[in-house]
Amino acid sequence: MTDPKHDPMDIPNVILPRDGAESLKRAKIAAQIIADNRGTDIVILDLRKLTYAFDYFVIATGTSNRQLHALSDAIDEVFEKELHEKKVSTEGYRNSRWILCDYGDVVIHLFDGETRDYFRLEDLWGSAERIEFTPTTLE
Repeated sequence: MTDPKHDPMDIPNVILPRDGAESLKRAKIAAQIIADNRGTDIVILDLRKLTYAFDYFVIATGTSNRQLHALSDAIDEVFEKELHEKKVSTEGYRNSRWILCDYGDVVIHLFDGETRDYFRLEDLWGSAERIEFTPTTLE
């Protein structure tokens, strides 16, 4: 006879929120790196209640291909050297209109303005909670 009590993890298509404290910390670090390198319109979305694929999106805009590369490279450097985080993959680095940096639970989207307006990820994931982020200034 089976136990009538079921673990929610045994039921397909049930999405449960995860703790995400470490993921949120990394998302905010990425957002700060972007701010330090003059990225704009920085948004952090909490996606834990919507998908198991990742916890947070960090979305930002850069003004040129060179800046998008600089933002991506700066994030990679800090994540690898200081946080000891390996990137799962990078997409779009060559074309540089939209660079996606996938760190598993944190996915960073770096757009030029036109491409960001076209894809409108914040609207696509409109039911995601926005995490307040205020960059700190370097003195």
